[in-house]
Amino acid sequence: MNGGKKDKMDHNNPLLIAEDNPRDQEFLRTNLRDFNAELILFDNGMDLLESLSDFSQPHILSDIQMPKLNGIAMATEVWQRAPLARIVFWSQYEDEIYIRSLSKIIPAETVYGYILKSNPAKTLLKALAQVFHEEQCWIDPKLRPVQARTGQSRDLISDAEFDVLLDIALGLTDNLIAQRRFLSRRGVQSRLKSLYQKLGIERITLKNGCETLNPRSRAVSVALQRGLLNPFELQQAETHFALWMEKHG
Repeated sequence: MNGGKKDKMDHNNPLLIAEDNPRDQEFLRTNLRDFNAELILFDNGMDLLESLSDFSQPHILSDIQMPKLNGIAMATEVWQRAPLARIVFWSQYEDEIYIRSLSKIIPAETVYGYILKSNPAKTLLKALAQVFHEEQCWIDPKLRPVQARTGQSRDLISDAEFDVLLDIALGLTDNLIAQRRFLSRRGVQSRLKSLYQKLGIERITLKNGCETLNPRSRAVSVALQRGLLNPFELQQAETHFALWMEKHG
């Protein structure tokens, strides 16, 4: 499907859709026929952005993991250009990393939604109607525990701690983390200590004095289980690290 291809309908308000999966595109084309909007589909977030100037108050349905530009990065740019834009994120992922990222970019008093792809079409239609017609936020109930966790300031992982989490997931040593993040070695260890506390990582030592837990590996394991990390984002981090190494290695 070509980016920006329109499905002709007799409605006034277009619904811009950023979705790269052909099966999901067909699902939307089939199940949104009765939604009060013309559907304009794009294969990725970059193509949608290139057409954004044609719409004063865009209504957008977007996947999160996409080529060229992911949904979070696209939404950041959309809201910078069009603060009144309303976006419903439609994703198969309930990972904490995405809820965390969204919490940083959503403008105050913005109406938006987040719905998992596992929901039936009628639930998707309900979410779209609530956000675009009723001007109310709609958050998938399965995401509420994750939202609650990210909203607890005591346990909220800071950006600096998250950077260090990515670095240890990539296998970086304290010395290399210090160089990359402009820290002292002690500063790295301080951030790691805080990260371990927030992830509930405790050192376990047997009576003979032998430690049974590697806190770095355990932190990565817990982060993967919580959805603070996932393979897609780790691949992105690997790419960024490779670029950094080309420049500084």
